[in-house]
Amino acid sequence: MAKSKKSGRTPNRDKRPDRSGGHSGGHGSSHDKIWLYGNHAVEAALSNPLRKKYKLVVAKEFAGGQIEGMEAEVMDRQEMDRLLPPGAVHQGMALLASPLPEPDLAAICESAEENSILVVLDQANDPRNVGAVLRTAAAFGADAVIVPDRHTPQATAVLAKAASGALDRVPFVRVTNLARTMDQLKDAGYWFAGLTGDGDQTLAEAKLSGKTALVLGAEGAGLRRLTREKCDFLISIPIDPGQESLNLSAAAAISLYELRRGG
Repeated sequence: MAKSKKSGRTPNRDKRPDRSGGHSGGHGSSHDKIWLYGNHAVEAALSNPLRKKYKLVVAKEFAGGQIEGMEAEVMDRQEMDRLLPPGAVHQGMALLASPLPEPDLAAICESAEENSILVVLDQANDPRNVGAVLRTAAAFGADAVIVPDRHTPQATAVLAKAASGALDRVPFVRVTNLARTMDQLKDAGYWFAGLTGDGDQTLAEAKLSGKTALVLGAEGAGLRRLTREKCDFLISIPIDPGQESLNLSAAAAISLYELRRGG
């Protein structure tokens, strides 16, 4: 399907386990450790060779030797509750592991196919929403989720739990300057579709094909001015006028489905 285009391209046990559910240093530092919890997040991390694994703890009902080749320490659920951050929904499984190394965006672009889709989040600051978008991106075969380093949550256990294993399957790329990155991606052949409430066409009407980056802003604030200006298309989702907006992950799911369907 032809794409309509606009012009203008240019194994140690800590004495005091870290209960933070996050990491303390720079993204991807091999010296940091993070507790991941929840079945899908832990199983995905265990099968990811890019992560170092230090300690696996499971509830008694999961006892039975090794999980993904790693010996598990059996605890009762009350012990696990004390080990992890308050309120952590661990489902009887937790893993102390390294954060993921920073993905190489240039390498991702170099290996991208002609129908490649990227997801760009412009200052989405809720880790659960970001995790949910990662899960959606994995479901629709997006090649990466790109975020600005500032005003975007780190890849904490909360984000990983919401991503339901997708954090270990979809590259989560943090960039210093989002506008500059968009320019670089345009040079790599990507067209940018920004999702806004006042977009002048739907994705179906735009008939997008080829390498496409879907850009979504923070809930409420939407796209920042410069991010919006960098987009080649401004796209809207037709919804009932009485409903102000959609949840970020819902908007991403609808848009990614339409992109895949149209392509």
